[in-house]
Amino acid sequence: MAGTFAVGSLSVFYFMPMLFAVDYTAGVEEKKNAQIGSEMSTPPVKREVVDGGVVKPEIVVTHIATPNPLKGVYMSACYASAPSLRAKLVKMIDDTELNAIVIDVKDYTGTIAYNPTDPKLSETQGTGCRVKDMQEFVASLHEKGIYAIARVTVFQDPYYTKAHPELAVKRASDGGVWKDRKGLAFIDVSAKPYWEYIAALAQDAYSIGFDEVNFDYIRFPSDGNMKDIAFPWTKNTPKAVALENFYSYLSQTVRPSGAVISVDLFGMTTTNTDDLNIGQVLERAMPYFDYVMPMVYPSHYPPNFNGWKNPNDHAYAIIKFVMTRGADRAAADTTTVEHFGGLRVGTTTPAVYTKDVYSRDKMRPWLQDFDYGGNYGPVEVRAQIQATYDSGLSSWILWDPANKYTPSALKP
Repeated sequence: MAGTFAVGSLSVFYFMPMLFAVDYTAGVEEKKNAQIGSEMSTPPVKREVVDGGVVKPEIVVTHIATPNPLKGVYMSACYASAPSLRAKLVKMIDDTELNAIVIDVKDYTGTIAYNPTDPKLSETQGTGCRVKDMQEFVASLHEKGIYAIARVTVFQDPYYTKAHPELAVKRASDGGVWKDRKGLAFIDVSAKPYWEYIAALAQDAYSIGFDEVNFDYIRFPSDGNMKDIAFPWTKNTPKAVALENFYSYLSQTVRPSGAVISVDLFGMTTTNTDDLNIGQVLERAMPYFDYVMPMVYPSHYPPNFNGWKNPNDHAYAIIKFVMTRGADRAAADTTTVEHFGGLRVGTTTPAVYTKDVYSRDKMRPWLQDFDYGGNYGPVEVRAQIQATYDSGLSSWILWDPANKYTPSALKP
């Protein structure tokens, strides 16, 4: 989901608020109301499902409105491909306050995880897991009032770079395909033929029933030999500008289909104002997506970030600090000068970056429910959820690559 890299800590002093007790008896009626209020946003569409040449009965494709608040979890394609496993996760959603799920439709291997209906996508293979009954599965989620989000890993794509090396990030030394420390290749951010492929996949996922498309790995690579790297398509275009060009293309191409779209950003985009050398700047993403989803896992912040020797020991304080900054930046008025670590947003002379005013709820964080650098149990997970609320936000999604979550952290 995200790589780690060291960035200088911010010299901001912050007091950790007390973590108050949480009422675990609330939320039942809220879940019911969220499901009742999930209206179809598009007319029903009947679609045949073809599996191995056998045409199955038509499925009525519907879409439900985005829950507010949205409370979700991630499911990998491999997990979704096993009915017995995914049933356990769906039951957890049924039994708790959760009302949404994010499912891989293209993962880090470049594999499209289902049988697409668009002929332009039909030849895509790859080595990852595939969900033969994805359309039926999404339909079954809708029957339970569960909002379905398709996750698309974008520029990290070893399968597509092998098939189309002319679009890949290259080694500067010999023109070969560049790979990161894990041996994974990337498509050059400005390779426009690939943009069309990604947009076609997003539209196809929406056409089979997904309500929202979530784009991950929209960034330049960072973990590898950065001294021997070249971007033949981006060339000298600033990384932040190149990414914004892609954001704009997605907005113009995918949104007209009716799909809600969201983007994953590194957690430090809420507090940093540079592009982290990967091209991601919070204000540049906001205009083009319905939701911006920073991956604010405490374990991924460097030691001494904001004065905390080990950020894992301050799950509540980290999320409260970084998501308050992000929400403040979303809601900043262009007629008011605001300072965010050196970025001045406003119309007074000179404005570094002007922006529209957005709802704080445009920010929807990914929260940590996996053990990395520390133990994340019910206390740590619930602390992050409470910190999200205390930042003035209402929605969140839990991430665990192993799909092993902590139900005891959730309201029943």
